[in-house]
Amino acid sequence: MAKAEASVEELVSMIERGELRLPEMQRQYVWRSTRVRDLLDSLYRGYPSGAILLWETDEAVPLQSFAVSQSNNPYQSTRLLLDGQQRLTSLSAVIRGEPVSVRGRRRPIDLLFNLEHPDQLAVVTEVDENGDDAEVDEEGELGGDEADASEDELLTRFNKMTFVVATRKLEQLPQWVKVSEVFKTDSDSPFLKRAGISSFDDPRYEKYSQRLARLRGIRKYVYRMDVLERTLSYDEVTEIFVRVNSLGAKLRSSDLALAQITAKWRHSLQTFLDFQSACAQNGFELDLGLHLKNLMAFATGQSRFLTVGSLTLDILQQAWKEACEGMEFALNFARSNLGIDSPALLSSPFLLVVLAYFGHRRNYALSTEEAQQLRYWALAANAKGRFSRGSSETILDQDLATIRNGGSVHELIDRLRLQFGRLDITPEELEGRNQRSALFKTMFLAFRAAGAKDWRSHLAIALDHSGSQHRLQFHHIFPKALLRGSYTPREADDIANLAFIGGKTNRAISDKAPVTYLLPLVAQHGAAPFAAQCIPVEEELLALDHYKAFLQERRKRIAAALNAFIHAVA
Repeated sequence: MAKAEASVEELVSMIERGELRLPEMQRQYVWRSTRVRDLLDSLYRGYPSGAILLWETDEAVPLQSFAVSQSNNPYQSTRLLLDGQQRLTSLSAVIRGEPVSVRGRRRPIDLLFNLEHPDQLAVVTEVDENGDDAEVDEEGELGGDEADASEDELLTRFNKMTFVVATRKLEQLPQWVKVSEVFKTDSDSPFLKRAGISSFDDPRYEKYSQRLARLRGIRKYVYRMDVLERTLSYDEVTEIFVRVNSLGAKLRSSDLALAQITAKWRHSLQTFLDFQSACAQNGFELDLGLHLKNLMAFATGQSRFLTVGSLTLDILQQAWKEACEGMEFALNFARSNLGIDSPALLSSPFLLVVLAYFGHRRNYALSTEEAQQLRYWALAANAKGRFSRGSSETILDQDLATIRNGGSVHELIDRLRLQFGRLDITPEELEGRNQRSALFKTMFLAFRAAGAKDWRSHLAIALDHSGSQHRLQFHHIFPKALLRGSYTPREADDIANLAFIGGKTNRAISDKAPVTYLLPLVAQHGAAPFAAQCIPVEEELLALDHYKAFLQERRKRIAAALNAFIHAVA
């Protein structure tokens, strides 16, 4: 194995010219902007950043596209990137100022550089840089309505950092500059002028100039490269790829399994991506690893990837065909029978694998009673978070084994009861839970089924409303600003203090007391819109000093609504 070195600038140019390509065995680009931020910070400080693994070959290897644009490869031989894709794709996007393709969408990586960053490295905990009003975010999670920290507190934390993910507010401040803009020019003038520096005598002039030069110096950062010999075969390189990434646990087991599958089933990656895209177009944007886990369930009757290397091509192809049919059944059942039309409403996507495998083993012929029981099992498992506790793969394999051995839905329900005891939801079970709880997702399902609407627009609550005015947010009935000082953040974020409304209504309410904003809405529209979300509207319960009594009463109503929804006949 040869050793070589290349600067970030040289590697980015190789990607742009098409000299460096991605083999099919590689996972897709998955880094979030915060990971890119941390990489930039490490390179800015000259910290170690790992090595790059390449393979030069003349073999016609199945390829996939980088997440950034490339020219056609003008050379007969190909340099394949085996380790370092996430880093080099990120650097290419930032230095070239290009968007990246992630899950079928193109988005920029917008980072800001702090010209006034502290000289000493500050230890800063993770900061939420997604802005003020969160909603259903890019990862498919239900978001919130308020930041935990005040604007001043957040700014203080940001000022301790060298790089941050861009926000509209920070972009307006003169000390913050766009990283990609700095890389586009060797002139400091635009950035110094914007920072208010008009003279060489300004004490900030030299400091800012040095820092901008140091930022641009990231292009000269040198990576060590290990280059595999041309004489190696694709199968040997796949084995090296799996071993290298297994040793450091850099990749998930599904990523390593993908490498082994694509080595055996050439050009299969696009087949997998096409089905993933088709599911996304139907509202279920699922990780490719979930589809591969489903493939394993259909090929072996269990979900782990330990035996993937021993599967023949015929078994893989037949199992994939059946797995696609099973997943289509699972998604249709989730949408039509459960009311779950988005992965944001799943406590775990493993639920879909069980539904897919069950439908397959029953040849997609379920009796009315069996379909109703399957609905109950799925909603109860989702609400209780069956695959979110302990070893999720072990629990999934238990359910798959029950189905593989001809077990009924009753046996799946018995396993659920063995895990949680009673399956009915109690008011006490809701206490202390927040928006991250699996019960929060079921709460949305139950409220939507009960006809819950926004309190002003009267649009039915939904995850896919367009426009910031109507996009769904969760709202603290007693605003956190009102509760601060009298109750703990945990009490303020209690699931019984949360409701679902549109963005404009949420902003109009702001931090008003419920007795101020809610009673006039009740007088105007009646109590029905609030009953659909189990919200008590008795005036005495809406007083700040009766907050805990309000929570207690609402928990009783929510528990009753959740049980009625889960037990309902579809």
